[in-house]
Parts: sequence; C-alpha cells; structure tokens
Amino acid sequence: MRWQTTVVVAVLCALVGGFYLYDVEYLGPAREKRERQKNRVWAVEPKDVDEVILKRAQDMVRLKRSGGGWQMLEPVPAPGARGAIDDVVTSLVDARMDREVAAAPGAFREFGLDKPAVVITLKLTGKGEPLEFGLGSKNPTGAWVYAKKRNAPAVFLVSEGLLRDATKAVSEFRDRTILAFDRKDVTAVQIVTPADTIGLERTEPRTWRITKPVALPADGDVVSDFVDKLQFTKVKDFVAESPRSLAPYGLDRPIRVQLAIGKDKARSTKTLLFGRVDKDRKGVYAMRPGEGSVLLLEDALWTQLPKNVAALRDKVVVAFDRDKLARLEIESPKGAVTLVRQGDRWRITAPQALPGDSTVLSGLLFQLKEMKAQAFLPDVHFTPTVKVSLWEGESKAPKILTLAPSKDTRGGQPSAYAALVGQGPTVLVEGKLLTELSK
Repeated sequence: MRWQTTVVVAVLCALVGGFYLYDVEYLGPAREKRERQKNRVWAVEPKDVDEVILKRAQDMVRLKRSGGGWQMLEPVPAPGARGAIDDVVTSLVDARMDREVAAAPGAFREFGLDKPAVVITLKLTGKGEPLEFGLGSKNPTGAWVYAKKRNAPAVFLVSEGLLRDATKAVSEFRDRTILAFDRKDVTAVQIVTPADTIGLERTEPRTWRITKPVALPADGDVVSDFVDKLQFTKVKDFVAESPRSLAPYGLDRPIRVQLAIGKDKARSTKTLLFGRVDKDRKGVYAMRPGEGSVLLLEDALWTQLPKNVAALRDKVVVAFDRDKLARLEIESPKGAVTLVRQGDRWRITAPQALPGDSTVLSGLLFQLKEMKAQAFLPDVHFTPTVKVSLWEGESKAPKILTLAPSKDTRGGQPSAYAALVGQGPTVLVEGKLLTELSK
C-alpha cells in the first residue's frame, strides 16, 4: 500500500471517530433532551420548582421548598412529605399533551374548564412569572383530562394520572413522622402522668437508670424498645386541626413524654402528648405541643409506653456473670449442696465430693440468670424455703437469693416469692425454679 493511501485511510478514520465522539458527547444528549421535552406542557425540570399551589374546589394546598425538603404552608402549616411531594412535582413537570382538542373553543363548560377541578401553579426559582394550568373533566374514555394553560385559549388532553396526583388528600402531602430524632442521640426521657413524674437517664447504649421518683436500675430493653418504636412509627391519621375542645380526644389531661436529645449545650428536647385510646379506630390520640393537629397513632405505641415505675424497673432478680461464677451453694428442704468451679468443669464438694452434672447445672444457672420479677411487693415478707448463694471471681461476699412458695398465680401458672438479701424488695417470680430446687 502506498503511503498516500495510508494517509487517506488515517484521515477518514479520524473523521469517523471524531464524528462518533461528537454524536455521543453532544448530539446524543441533545436528542435525548429534545425527546424528553417533546409534547411536554412545560419545558422545566423538577429542581426548578420552588413552590406548588393546588387550588381545588374544596381547599387549597400550598407547598414550598425548605432546606432539603418541603414545607406545607396551606391549608395548615406542617412539614411536608418529601418523597410524596417530589413525586407529584415530577408528575406535574413531566406532564405531556396527548393532543389539542380545540384551538379556540367558544365555551369551556363542555370541558369542565369553566370551573376547573384543580388549578395548578408552579413557582420557579429565580423566575418571576409562575406557570399555571387548569384541569377540567375527563374525556369520554376516562383515560385523559381536559387542560388549559393560563392566558392561552387552546384546550388539550393530559393523562388522568395528573388529576389524581393534583387532587390527593391533604394528608398525603404531610410528613407522617411523629417526632424527628435519632434514637442513638436520646440521652434522657421524662414521662409525666396524672399520678407521677418519671425520669430516666441513659448510661450506655441500652442501659438506663430511673432518676425520678426514686433512683433504681431501669429495664433497658423496655426503655429502648419504646424509644425505637417512637422513632419509626408513623402517624396513622390527621384527625382534627385546632379543635375547640381537646377533651373528646383525652388531650385536656395528657400523658407527656419528653425526649432529651444530645448533651450539655447541644441538648434539645422533643415532646409528645398522649390522649385517650380509641378502640374503634385502633389507635391513640396525640399532639405535639405548639401545634394544632390532633394525630391518631397506632395503639401498639400506646401499649409499649411504660406508664409507671413498676413497668420501667429492671426486672432481673439476680445479676451475675456465668463466666466469672466460682462457687454455688443451694440450701433446700432436702439439704445443702456446694459446687465449686474447677477450670471448665464443676465439682460437688459437699455433702460429698462428686463430679457435677454440667447439663443440669447449666440449665439451673440459665433459669437463675433469666429469672424476671412478675411484680414488686415491698410490703411482703416471707420465710425462705430455698436459699441460693453465688460467688463471683475472688469475691468473699456472695449474692444470696431466697425463695418461698406463694399462693399467687400468673397466667394459670404458680408463682413464688423471691428476694435478694440486702438488695431490693420481695418480688414475685415464676414458681418453676423453686419447684426444681426443692426436689
């Protein structure tokens, strides 16, 4: 091949390659943009919309961007549901004309545009003149809706889905978050009931202490589970706006729940008021202080709300570390037994030296560790029939648990009295462990 031919081929390849890059980098995106805007009512993008106004027959909804989300300004000031509003804005901006049905109709009544079902106004960032068009009645097939721009005579058809989006219930545009917070940032909780004020402080991620009305260890799972539920549960319904009386909702004398978020100077609070339970609607009425909206929340949240100290108290009867347990003594009507840990095994040292049954002992220790108080009985005193002493590590003083039969039952099952010597009141526990230790 002569060098002239080589040069011509190289030039042709360069031209083809250059055109390909020009097509991909410039002409392609331009075509896609033209295709996206083909037959669109407006040549704008969702990000350009700063405010949306929906004038309907029964009300007016006004939504405005705020920070990274949306704020409802009318009919009631409230945080907007970002996802739902973004979807509607995209639907409005992407609206396409199917076809023009009348360039200059003599009357708009036949299209339902004399009194539109909704007038949509879009205010754009940095642009003075808003965009506006009205939606009238559906066409005979029901798949399309008659529409008309402001100051333009032509009537055209748009998708019926646009009418559905623009006439959604006001509640669909509202944020259903009960309280906006992150559970890991909650450092304290206060629960104020007509009978008492309960204070709680977090010491570890799932460890809490009762600080009011008495200082006690709290059931960390109960507190953490309620805080988790409060963060993730959504408003079930928006019931009323600034009602004349709160008594029908039980919010004239509410239970107040206040969360402390953060510490020191960064500390802030979030508060929720609980009213009465509505069994028919399977929910509980609630309000946020300073707002006029009466909310309906899931009754499961009310059920999980601890309403007294007994519900919040740590129900572990005897806390110990199984890996650090060194010695165990059990005194029952059958006599006394002493067991000592030797490495990974246990041996009975009294009343006589014998190997310990690891399976039986493991089951016993599991029941002791998982034993939970069914009720706290500070005025009850009993004569023990069984005593269990536990030594941890090098400790010379054991934890001593005493047990005795009780006439009480829970769920049809027998209960027993229990008390940790020198710590706390008598409690009611399942009677199963006492039965096994008394054998």
